[in-house]
Amino acid sequence: MNLNEIIAENLKRLRTERNLSLGRLAELSGVSKVMLSQIERGESNPTINTLWKIATGLQVSYTRLIDRQTDAPLVVRQEESALIDNKDGYLVYHYSGRTEGEKRSFEFFNSVLAGGKEFTSEGHGANTHEYLLVTAGEMVLEYQGEEYVLQKGDYIHFDCSCPHTYRNKREETTEFTNLVYYV
Repeated sequence: MNLNEIIAENLKRLRTERNLSLGRLAELSGVSKVMLSQIERGESNPTINTLWKIATGLQVSYTRLIDRQTDAPLVVRQEESALIDNKDGYLVYHYSGRTEGEKRSFEFFNSVLAGGKEFTSEGHGANTHEYLLVTAGEMVLEYQGEEYVLQKGDYIHFDCSCPHTYRNKREETTEFTNLVYYV
C-alpha cells in the first residue's frame, strides 16, 4: 500500500469516526472540501502543511493520517521510509510507524535541504514542540523574527505551533532530524 492509499484510508476512517462531513472537516481544517475528497479517494498527493491542517481539524496527531495500521513491530529502513514531501529541494522522510491502539505523542522525521533552498512551515497545530538536530551541513532556522544558525551537531528546541522557516544559505546539502512532540 502506498502512502496516498494509507492517508486516504486513515482520513476516511478518522472523519467517519467523528461523524464529520467533508464540508464540516473543511471548515475545521481550512482545507477545501474538494481537496479533502481527492485525498480521501487517493487522487491527491497532499503537502505536509495540508496534512498538518487536516490533523489539526481532526484533533489528532499527524501520524494518525500517515501511519499504517498494524499489530506487528514496525522496522522502517531508510530506503523504505515514507517520503512525505519532495518539492523544490526539500525532502522529508517519516520514520515513526504506529501500531493500532498505540498512544504516541511524537513523530520522527529526517529532512534533506538542498543548497540555497528553504522551506516554510505554517506551524504544526497548538501545543506542539520541535526538537531538531542538524546532522550534516549548516542551516538557519527563522523563528519569530530571529535567525538561529545551526551547524552539524547543533540542536534546537522550539514551539512549532508558530510558523518557522528552514533555510540553507550554503551550496552544500543540509540534513537534519526532528522530533515533533504533541504536548
